[in-house]
Amino acid sequence: MKKLIVFAGGAVVAASASMALFGAGVAAAAPDVVGQTYADASAAIEDEGGSPKVAVSVGGTLEQDDCIVTNAWDAPFVRDDDGSFAHAEDEVMLALNCAGGFATATKPGASLASTAGREAKAAAEEAAAEEEQELAEAATPDE
Repeated sequence: MKKLIVFAGGAVVAASASMALFGAGVAAAAPDVVGQTYADASAAIEDEGGSPKVAVSVGGTLEQDDCIVTNAWDAPFVRDDDGSFAHAEDEVMLALNCAGGFATATKPGASLASTAGREAKAAAEEAAAEEEQELAEAATPDE
């Protein structure tokens, strides 16, 4: 019984020392921006007082503002800005898919087996159908 109390006391001391050394952590969590374009996601992050940082980007077909956010997380590291180490607060790391909305035989993108790929293909097909309808209406003169 005494060993358990000593061990528990040691764990509390170790946890307290760890928090004093590394900080208690950041209370804010990255906003839910997965599935949005980088332009929309970065605006949402900045509206919440954060700073978006691109951690990884896959593909090169799209402009950065048009890339799709596939993951977002709080910066898990410490910065040394002025000689005092502090957690990189308010930085939100983003993973981007710049390959395109969905994969085809000739271009990369999200798999049609994924929800994101199916949604992107459906949106593209809907836009193409609307454009075709507009062209058909413009080409047919009113009688």
